[in-house]
Amino acid sequence: MICVLAGDVILFIDEVHTLVGTGTVGRGNKGSGLDIANILKPSLGRGELQCVASTTLDEYRTHFEVDKALARRFQPVLINEPSQEDAIRILLGLRQKYEAHHNCRFTPEAINAAVHLSARYIADRYLPDKAIDLIDEAGSRSRIEAYRRKKEQQTFILSKTPDDYWQEIRTVQAMHEVVLASRLTNDRSSSSMDGSGEITIESSLPPASNDDEPNVVGPDDIAAVASLWSGIPVQQLTADERKFLVNLEEELRKRVIGQDEAVSAISRAVKRSRVGLKDPDRPIAAMLFCGPTGVGKTELTKALARSYFGSESAMLRLDMSEYMERHTVSKLIGAPPGYVGYGDGGILTESIRKQPFTVVLLDEIEKAHPDIFNILLQLFEDGHLTDSQGRRVSFKNALIVMTSNVGSAAIAKGGRPSIGFMIEDNENSSYAAIQSLIMEELKGYFRPELLNRIDEVVVFHPLEKAQMLRILNLMLQEVKERLISLGIGLEVSESIKDLICQQGYDKFYGARPLRRAVTQVIENPLSEAFLAGEYKPGDTAFIDLDASGNPVVSNWSDRSMHLSDTSTAS
Repeated sequence: MICVLAGDVILFIDEVHTLVGTGTVGRGNKGSGLDIANILKPSLGRGELQCVASTTLDEYRTHFEVDKALARRFQPVLINEPSQEDAIRILLGLRQKYEAHHNCRFTPEAINAAVHLSARYIADRYLPDKAIDLIDEAGSRSRIEAYRRKKEQQTFILSKTPDDYWQEIRTVQAMHEVVLASRLTNDRSSSSMDGSGEITIESSLPPASNDDEPNVVGPDDIAAVASLWSGIPVQQLTADERKFLVNLEEELRKRVIGQDEAVSAISRAVKRSRVGLKDPDRPIAAMLFCGPTGVGKTELTKALARSYFGSESAMLRLDMSEYMERHTVSKLIGAPPGYVGYGDGGILTESIRKQPFTVVLLDEIEKAHPDIFNILLQLFEDGHLTDSQGRRVSFKNALIVMTSNVGSAAIAKGGRPSIGFMIEDNENSSYAAIQSLIMEELKGYFRPELLNRIDEVVVFHPLEKAQMLRILNLMLQEVKERLISLGIGLEVSESIKDLICQQGYDKFYGARPLRRAVTQVIENPLSEAFLAGEYKPGDTAFIDLDASGNPVVSNWSDRSMHLSDTSTAS
């Protein structure tokens, strides 16, 4: 009524869908009840009320299209997301207001960075909203940092004692005398000394801050906020990170033994991504690890997650043997409407929405249903998936690793013919034969369009006996770390290591028999000794072979005393 009587007034209603059905009396929200929307209809129909309302597409379909009479009284105007160039112009128009609010100054580079970084790394929101929030939070962080520096300066000044001030006065007086003396001797040198004196005095004082001087917010400040929001390292490469990336391959080789080709391939992919040379519309990489069982395919993925992505929790592992049925596709992207679980989201899509910077491990991919491969086609090519609720989930900052045991059955036959191939029993031709065998078998498991979208197919070597000792040392280190939490040390003799390597080596089953041998020779005797109360925190267990060749556990201190007594007697 107020708007009608006022005349030239435009009524703007934001989130107008919240009014449709509000205050409904009688027959409910079906276009015939007495709600606020029905109160507006007569004035809108007679042209007495000029109204502009806003809502989302989903809410328009849900509320407005149901009420045909209300929808007919409005002219729909579709507002698309602005381009990055338009968003930059919008932010330039808003910059002055945010600079006044946060007492800062946004550089043009910061405005550009806010638009470009938000468009690339924040996929679940739209421009210019997400870019505006970026500069808003960056300005807020800048103001808080300025306040913190001011408080530190005040604390520094208040913490000084009278003796400190007298010392500064004496220092100033001494410097003043030096300057006067230098002026009397040499005018030219006096000016130089005068300048150096001022610099010395100023450097002894805390840096001054001017509350009225605005802080400068640059692209690095915007990148820090974008990284905080997305969990993705979008800042410029620091010297430490550059050094780490250079040494990444070496670090991975310390944990994954005998797979230099695989380590090099995955290191190259990470370096391309971090430097910014990868395709921005695709994942970091899509790799297929093929080879015998137990050679380190899954272990390499875990090592990468721990070394570069921060921890092994940054890895999403999906056992594809759980996706052998056609209906299990919905577990990845969510159940469709009308089915149990609709609205819960999919395991794959929800995990990436929460943690976009991660490693996705699809273990034993050949066991998945072929319909799973149809989803992977879109993921590898476009870098995103659409879940059951229509939300687009970006995989542009995820590294996709698939593992497969393709060819392992033929390798386990010990060189007998399999699918037209013969594996010769010598080191020179073994890897080449396995590589040829696996590449041919892949064509029988996967369609060409899927293989063509995989960035690199990496074939893993069978482990050699000489490499088992290095792998054993890594396993023993894990056992030692678990014992450290109990306050107990561990030492293992070389004869025990030789025994474990002998029992745990199997050319066709990789390192898994070695882990079983560690359990039998190391962990089982240790657990029995601990239960018997033979060790307390601070002791060190020593495992060696007895006269009959069986592993025996003793206390390291007792062994040291025995060796000392023996040397004394001799």
